[in-house]
Amino acid sequence: MKIVVACDSFKGCMTSKEANEAIKRGILKSNDKHTVICIPMADGGEGTAHVLGECLKAQKRTVLTLDAYGKKVQASYYITQDQVAIMDVASCIGLSMVEKALRNPFVVNSRGVGILMKDAIAQGCKQLIIGLGGSSTNDGGMGILQEFGVEFYNAHMHVLKANPYGLKQMTYINKKKFKKPEVDILLACDVNIHLLGENGTTYFFGKQKGFYHSQMKEVDSWMKNYSDCINRTFHVDMNSFESGGCAGGIGACLMAVFGAKHFSGAQLVAQKSNLKEEIENCDLVITGEGQTDRQTEYGKVPFEVLQIANACKKPVICLSGALGIGYQKLYDYGMAGIFSGSDRAMTFQAAIEQAEEKMENCAYSIIHLIDTIKGDL
Repeated sequence: MKIVVACDSFKGCMTSKEANEAIKRGILKSNDKHTVICIPMADGGEGTAHVLGECLKAQKRTVLTLDAYGKKVQASYYITQDQVAIMDVASCIGLSMVEKALRNPFVVNSRGVGILMKDAIAQGCKQLIIGLGGSSTNDGGMGILQEFGVEFYNAHMHVLKANPYGLKQMTYINKKKFKKPEVDILLACDVNIHLLGENGTTYFFGKQKGFYHSQMKEVDSWMKNYSDCINRTFHVDMNSFESGGCAGGIGACLMAVFGAKHFSGAQLVAQKSNLKEEIENCDLVITGEGQTDRQTEYGKVPFEVLQIANACKKPVICLSGALGIGYQKLYDYGMAGIFSGSDRAMTFQAAIEQAEEKMENCAYSIIHLIDTIKGDL
């Protein structure tokens, strides 16, 4: 068989390339007669800039910026020969940069992303491609706006910090020092959700960022207050944008204030990597991600790979680190099989350390089963 392996990165664990190679080793260990083609993938989340940068032969640039907690950190982005900057918000404010037990979503902000954007503009870039997945923030892009000169005040005209508490207390925005940069901004999004409401950014991503469910209604109301202030100042409804809920509302901010456009990150990477052409000439496709769950069907890599494979009438198997609530929905879209690399109970740290081995073993078992049924052994 000719097998195409096209996985997303496994957040905080394996890059897309590492996941692909682990699965490839398992396939060939089971049967070295198979041909395996590995295609790195991303959906706008962690690793998107690296994958696109390699596809487009871009130059890597590393700069000093801030993480979500305001600490200095080095982050990298890529610049193509055509002066297009490609960056991930996760490179400086990524969720995987902070241990789960230490996460505090009430104090984090997106200012570090604004610093990266300003650096790219200073380098002469006329277009920014920004991957929005994997962020730890829920500030609606308030930190980015502050970096570009926007000032936020409470009812007592005290300057506010960029964080959810700032969203709550905000009554007035001063945009006199803000100058919209003359640059096109394209947002690589990994899910299609709006900013507000029960299907908005706080409810959809709040749990993984550290909010309790009991807090989400109140935090969503703070985001609504912020959105209303933006509307009064910039005369645009932040909640009207599809994918505005990406990256804790950074998507809505950049579309509303900077005029950014959004598109599917996975579709862009698939196009640049010639994924469809490879799938058309294969017998089986294997994809995967760190956790497959109810979010996957909203534009994550396995879903986009499945859509392409369905059009080519090729079977797809999803091999992920873990399976969460709602993963079975992918069967309704035609997924042939969904498997977790986890084979026993273990700590999260152990799962990360053994991830490549688990993926390799799972791929071995899957291919051995297929070959046995087909009589190819």
